[in-house]
Amino acid sequence: MPDKGFELETNTVWSFPDRGKWATHDAKYRGNFSPFVAKNIILRYSKDGDTVLDQFVGGGTTLVECKLNNRNAIGIDINPNAVELTKRKLDFKCDCCPDIKVYNGDATCFALDDESIDLICSHPPYANIIRYSEDIEGDLSHLPIAPFLEKIEQVAKESYRVLRKGKYCVIVMGDTRKNGMVQPLGFEVMQRYLSAGFKIKEIIIKEQHNCKATGFWKTNSQKFNFLLLAHEYIFVFGK
Repeated sequence: MPDKGFELETNTVWSFPDRGKWATHDAKYRGNFSPFVAKNIILRYSKDGDTVLDQFVGGGTTLVECKLNNRNAIGIDINPNAVELTKRKLDFKCDCCPDIKVYNGDATCFALDDESIDLICSHPPYANIIRYSEDIEGDLSHLPIAPFLEKIEQVAKESYRVLRKGKYCVIVMGDTRKNGMVQPLGFEVMQRYLSAGFKIKEIIIKEQHNCKATGFWKTNSQKFNFLLLAHEYIFVFGK
C-alpha cells in the first residue's frame, strides 16, 4: 500500500515523482498513469460499494485501486492483451472483495444500462502518439487528431448516458505537437465532453516526470526552439 502518510491532493496542481509500486502496480504498460492519480480520483469522487467504469482499462491501474478501496468496477478495453494483463494484475489477495469485471469492448459503444455508473475514471490514448495495438479496428490510438476527436465525442456521449446524475467523469488527457506547433488536444477533448452535456468541475494540471531535458530531446528542443510538454490535464466533469 502507499505511504501511511498518504493524503488527498488539495489543489489543482498534482505532482507525483514517486511512481507508486504498491500492490501489483508498475510502470511496464507504456503510457499508463500513476496509481496516485487513480487513488486520489477514486477516494475523492466515489464511496465504498460504488461502481467505477474505466473504458480504456490499459494496464489496469484504475481497477487495481478499485479493488484496494472497495469499489465495484467495470473495465473495458478494445485490446484483448490489455484485458488479460488487467485480469492478471487483479489476481492478488486483499481485505476488500468488490465485484470487478473486465471485458473486451469498444469505448464508443458498450452494453451498460443508462445511469448505472457512479464514477468514470479513464486515461484514453492521446490520438496516435502511442499505438497500443497493431491492427485492431476501432483502436483510437491509431487515429490522427481529427478522426480521434470524432470518436472521443462518441465516448463522451456514452459516458454521459451511463453515468448517474450528480456523479463525476474524470479523464486524463495531454497535448501533442505537430510541425513545431502545440496541438491543444486536451482542451479539444474537454470541449467534446462539454458538448455531450457535462459541466466542468475541475481542471487539474498534472506534472510529468519523464520529460527531463537531456540528450536527444534537449538538443532538439534547443535546435528547433520548442518546449518539452511536461504536463497533462485531469478533467473532472459533473453530470
